[in-house]
Amino acid sequence: MRLFVAVEIEDPATLANIIKFRDIVLTCSDNRGFKGVEDENIHITIRFIGEVPDPYVKDVSKCLERAAGFPRFNIRVKGVGAFPSVSRPRVIWVGISEGVNHLKKLRDMLEPCLRSYAKPDHAEFRPHITVARVKGRFNRTCLAEVMRAYEDFGFGSFTVTKVVLKRSILRPQGPLYIDVKSVNLR
Repeated sequence: MRLFVAVEIEDPATLANIIKFRDIVLTCSDNRGFKGVEDENIHITIRFIGEVPDPYVKDVSKCLERAAGFPRFNIRVKGVGAFPSVSRPRVIWVGISEGVNHLKKLRDMLEPCLRSYAKPDHAEFRPHITVARVKGRFNRTCLAEVMRAYEDFGFGSFTVTKVVLKRSILRPQGPLYIDVKSVNLR
């Protein structure tokens, strides 16, 4: 089972602003050059775990229970960017301007337990909200203009009240995410 730990965008207005940005980004692609993240799949990944044999899913779910002692916190969603860079994008994302330290502490709290099951992660954790992936050709001028227009845009804020273990089923029409376990924060 392919798993990851996530925080959902709990404020509808913030999510609507993110979706609007994603839709504008998609207008810059030629012939499906961008693959937008489906509305219902927009989230902040805390930890990608990868493939876990079914017998261990229950153990991974138990790791999430550590989050029950973690206090609720606020996130402010602001700015945009791309990995590895705006000039050579593979992923287009919306940024987090407040709450980054809390997201890192939450991840650090879960990591010792998840490490036994998760794919090794050598990259620095940089919280973000993926909105599109580059799959082909796109209008670079259009994308640069959109990114400039939104570089300091405030998308909104919300309180993180829970952390969710999600299953990802890869399909040609896009991934299907299914909640495996949800843990409310304190």
